[in-house]
Amino acid sequence: MGLFLGLGIAGLVLLAASLVFDGVLEGLFDGAVGGLFDGWLSLPVIAGFVSMLGFTGAIMLGSTGLGPGPAAAVGAVAGAGAGWVTWRLSRALMRDHGGDAPRGEELIGSSGSVVTAIPADGYGEVLLRLAGQPVKYTATTDTPLERGAEVWVTAILSSTSVAVRAVQH
Repeated sequence: MGLFLGLGIAGLVLLAASLVFDGVLEGLFDGAVGGLFDGWLSLPVIAGFVSMLGFTGAIMLGSTGLGPGPAAAVGAVAGAGAGWVTWRLSRALMRDHGGDAPRGEELIGSSGSVVTAIPADGYGEVLLRLAGQPVKYTATTDTPLERGAEVWVTAILSSTSVAVRAVQH
């Protein structure tokens, strides 16, 4: 029973190490074994297999009259299942390309408000929303705009400045 529990705990420790060091352990062996730790032999998959083997073997040994051999066989089958699920989940997460980082070009046509008055042919500040987050930009316009005026973005001048025009109601 102690061997099985030791394997289960060692698997959990290995899983924690693979999460904390996030690829460092795989990187140490990458040149030596040529990508062997990608996929089926990644540390999370091995950790899932070893911990499930240990804990399932301990449960089988303690709850049934089976000896260590059959308990290890049942644990190995459960470990293979846990390793497969871990491998499938990690592949699904790596394929998830989610949303791209927001770009400034997405601001053209969006509305915002003036937070620092914009003089004619000068710069002020506007508050815009980029990907749902409020962002303050330096802004210029052809006509002076007072604080609180609603504006539309007409052009992106740089990564921190935009050209705006007043919204006509």
